[in-house]
Amino acid sequence: MKILITSLLLFLLISCHQEKKQKKPLADNAYYDRAWFFLDNNLPDSSFIYFNKAKEKSLKDGDKVKVAKCLINMAIISGDKGDYFGSQEISLSAIAYLNPSIQEQREILSSNYNNLGKMAHVLKKYEEANQFYLKSIEFTKNENSRAIYFNNIAINLSSYGKYSEALKYFEKLMGEKGVRGNPITYSRILSNSAKTKWMQNPSYKPVSDFLKALNIREREKDLWGQNASLGHLVDYYIDVKPDSALFYTHKKYKIAQAIRSADDQLNSLQKLIKLSPIKDTKRYFEIYQHLDDSVQVVRSAAKNQFALIRYETEKNKAENLNLQKDVNEKKYQITRQRFLIIGALILIIGGSVIGLLWYKKRKQKIELEAENTIRDNKLKIHKKVHDVVANGLYTVMSEIENKEELDKEKILDRIEILYERSRGITYDAYDETPIIEPDLKGKINSLIASYGTQKRRVSLVGNEDELWEQVSAQAKYEIMHILQELMVNMDKHSAASNVVIKFERIKKQLNIYYTDDGIGIKGIPNFNNGLTNTGNRIQSIGGEITFDSNNERGLSIHIFFPTT
Repeated sequence: MKILITSLLLFLLISCHQEKKQKKPLADNAYYDRAWFFLDNNLPDSSFIYFNKAKEKSLKDGDKVKVAKCLINMAIISGDKGDYFGSQEISLSAIAYLNPSIQEQREILSSNYNNLGKMAHVLKKYEEANQFYLKSIEFTKNENSRAIYFNNIAINLSSYGKYSEALKYFEKLMGEKGVRGNPITYSRILSNSAKTKWMQNPSYKPVSDFLKALNIREREKDLWGQNASLGHLVDYYIDVKPDSALFYTHKKYKIAQAIRSADDQLNSLQKLIKLSPIKDTKRYFEIYQHLDDSVQVVRSAAKNQFALIRYETEKNKAENLNLQKDVNEKKYQITRQRFLIIGALILIIGGSVIGLLWYKKRKQKIELEAENTIRDNKLKIHKKVHDVVANGLYTVMSEIENKEELDKEKILDRIEILYERSRGITYDAYDETPIIEPDLKGKINSLIASYGTQKRRVSLVGNEDELWEQVSAQAKYEIMHILQELMVNMDKHSAASNVVIKFERIKKQLNIYYTDDGIGIKGIPNFNNGLTNTGNRIQSIGGEITFDSNNERGLSIHIFFPTT
């Protein structure tokens, strides 16, 4: 299946490249040509960077079609690197730039929906994949593309047991003249159809069709196709005839090495470990382990790199807006000075009137302050219990749950501190005076890391010692509690798989950006309990917090406050 997905990605990339050559762009974009140069030379990371630059230039030029093409190519590269969620996100963003009433753009939309279908298929969202594949078929008039999309939807249907429906698509494809006239396409449909029949009926004998497809692919020197056919033969023989399965697995492993498919090499090595004599098993296992570690490192780095590239682009946009804001601010200051002179005269005249009203309002203020003092004391106790005990215990529990190795003495010390502080709250003895943390960077890293799990990736960007040099002790104290509150709420309510926290300082303002891909907050945030404390803490240091609840999925929070 991995082979098929990768081969189709290559087909789409080639199709988009040919389309680029056939039509002259609305505006010259050297970044776009450079991106294709890197892609043609098998340098997808550099290609992604230049597609991103080409997209930004096309936005300025007003070339929406070029923007969409850049995004689709970036999505395909991301998917090919294993960043399936990132690929979906980028593909979905491309749709808004295309007009389905224009046939040329319908073909581009068709390719985009096919990529969305493949990503959904890899993520095992088969029903969702079906809908995307049907969209891709609806928007295309290209016979070769339709054959690929029909094949994709048939494979997707068979993946979750809808064999009869899948075979209908395969039979329809076999009747197409274009399929029988194209050996590579015909062998693909023949092999996939035979496998589906076997999966539907275990007594069916698919070997003759598998071998026929393999012979065609060997004659056509279709290495990716040979890899798929050999995989089908291995799957069939592995339980009924292990010797034959081992023979075809050796061939598949060599082909996988030739096409440099890490996933297919890993799959073959798994089979070799299972089927080989004991004397060879250890060697294959060591090769598998080394390759698997390398693949995971490369893919993780690629995901982070692509996310960072996109983030930096948005950051540059924000910086440009800030520069424009500074210009407007200077104009405002000039106007403001003129009004201050006039205002000073008005204040002198109004001062006498204000003096007469001051005494009466002072009396009212004293009464109101008494009421507020009672209320504030209640809120203070509630805040201490929530921040000191509840969130502290939750963070300790999260660390115990998520870390494989724990420092027992360290955990007991932290629980003892929480116990003493909780007793202090009862007697109003707990001192909330801010303490300057000697290693705030490390404290934050430890706090955030305690919420990372095997199913959730938590990333920190920009948390360096220099960032906190001009931040007051009070602000440091409050920010530590705010971050703890955000992570507790994320762990309890978001169901997020990826969490990113970005720190940056622009002039005399420190920004914290929180983003996750969880269920988000629908509508206006409900400021109860922890969120109320968070809002009060931010206000106490002169900062603000904003929630972006308009995302289809996930949550974005922006916190900012002035530094000293």
